[in-house]
Amino acid sequence: MTASGFWDDQEAAQKVIGELKIAKAVLDPIDDAAESLEEIEMLAELGEESGGADVEEELATALEVSVAKLEALEFQVMLGGENDNRNAFLSIQAGAGGVDATDFAEMLMRMYLRWGERQEIEPIEIELLPNDEGGIRHCTLLFRGPYAYGKLKAERGVHRLVRISPYDAQGRRHTSFAAVEVMPEFDDEGAIDIDMSVVRVDTYRAGGAGGQHVNKTDSAVRMTHEPTGIVVQCQNERSQLKNRQIATRMLTAKLFELRERERDDELKSMYGNKGEIAWGSQIRSYVLHPYQMVKDHRTNHEVGNTQSVLDGNIDSFIEEYLRSRATR
Repeated sequence: MTASGFWDDQEAAQKVIGELKIAKAVLDPIDDAAESLEEIEMLAELGEESGGADVEEELATALEVSVAKLEALEFQVMLGGENDNRNAFLSIQAGAGGVDATDFAEMLMRMYLRWGERQEIEPIEIELLPNDEGGIRHCTLLFRGPYAYGKLKAERGVHRLVRISPYDAQGRRHTSFAAVEVMPEFDDEGAIDIDMSVVRVDTYRAGGAGGQHVNKTDSAVRMTHEPTGIVVQCQNERSQLKNRQIATRMLTAKLFELRERERDDELKSMYGNKGEIAWGSQIRSYVLHPYQMVKDHRTNHEVGNTQSVLDGNIDSFIEEYLRSRATR
C-alpha cells in the first residue's frame, strides 16, 4: 500500500484494502486473546509474590476481559465457511400481510442498515421498490466488509411481525411477513459460469429523485435468466456498464444460492413446502403486542428489548445461529 502508484488503479487498490481487512479480522482476535492471557499470567505471578491481595481485583477484571476476547476469537473461528469472507447481497421481499408487510419490510431494511453501521460494514442500496401506501415491496442491499456474508447468512429466511397495526382504524392486532435472502458477492470469476445467451438484458431509465444522469439516460439494467426465471436489476450507478457488472454479480449470487438451496435441506425448509412467505415457515418472530419479544425459532434465542433489535442489535442472534451450526 505504500508503494508508489498504488492508488493509480482505484479498483485494484480497493481490492487489496479488502484483503487487508479480512486478514486483520482473522488475526486481531488472536492477538487480542494472546495479549489478554499474557496479562493474566503476569498478574498471577505478581499475586503469588505479594500474597494476592494487591492484584486480586485487577486479576478479576483481566479475567472478564479475557473471556470476552476469547469469545470474540471463538466467533471468528465459526466464520470458516468457503464464502464467509465475501461481501453480501441482502434482499428483502414483503410477503403476506398487505401494507403491514411492506411496512415490516422497510423496518427490516432499516434494521440491517443500522447493523451495518454498528459493524462498520458499508451498506450500498442496489435497488428499491417502494409501496404507494407505505413501506417497500422489495429492496436489495450490498454489504461490503470483512465476513459480511458469513454473518448475514444467519438472517436468511422468513421473518414474522406481530403488532397492533397502525394501518387498522379499529386498532386490531395483525401478523405480517417478509423474506430475507442473503447471497455472497463473487468477483468476475464467480463460482458459477453463466451462459449469457440464455439471459435477457433490458435497459431502462432509472427511477429516483433525478439529477444529471438519473431519469435522463437508460442506465438501469434488468437481467432475466430464462431457464430459472430469476430476475435481477441494478440502477444505483450512473454508468450502464457498472450497473451491468453489478447485475451480473447479483445473478451469479442468486444462481449460487439456488444451487445451495437444492443441496441444503435447511434452506429448503425456510420457505415452506410451497415456497410461501407466510405462516409456518418463519425463522424469527418480532412480537410487539401483547408482549415484547424477539425469538429465533431455530435456536430458541430470545431478546425482550424489541426496539434494540430493530435498531440493528442482532449480533446475539447471529452468534447463536453460527454456534448451533458449528455444533452439528
